[in-house]
Amino acid sequence: MPIPDKIATAKKISELLNAILTAGDFRLRYKITVDPQVGTDREWERPEILVEISGADSPLVLENGGELLRAFEQIASEMLRLAPNEHEKISFDCQNFRSARLQELRLATDVAAERVRKTGIPYAFAPMSSRERRILHLAMRDLDDLRTESDGEAAQRHVVVYPKDYTGKPPAASISRRR
Repeated sequence: MPIPDKIATAKKISELLNAILTAGDFRLRYKITVDPQVGTDREWERPEILVEISGADSPLVLENGGELLRAFEQIASEMLRLAPNEHEKISFDCQNFRSARLQELRLATDVAAERVRKTGIPYAFAPMSSRERRILHLAMRDLDDLRTESDGEAAQRHVVVYPKDYTGKPPAASISRRR
């Protein structure tokens, strides 16, 4: 279901960010776009509201694989009371981090698919957010010879790529380079 009043929602996000940035003494600014035009670099994300963050503290926002960026987004989702399956309706980005990450995930799916095809052995990605897991599932949904499943619990949840008819035990998640 779409966000009913996107302008009011954008104003709420702006108020939240103003409070966070002021209280945290962050040297950041932001731009909020309602119904943004997304290019092919964001083909797996179609947010209704895009928040683009920039400024002197951008490196801080992007440390540890964009952990603070994801935290801002998560706080906004919680404040708006978005259901987990609605979190993609808003998207936060900083210095095109998100689009670069989407490209990285796209390339990783190609490599994983080729590896599973050549070896017949399932491939487990490192743990990642539900949004990133969704992107992997979508990227591989049209591959008739492979299937994907999410495995693991909480922060250890990850995607596993299997040969279509594989029936064995899933492998453990890869070690994350982003944490």
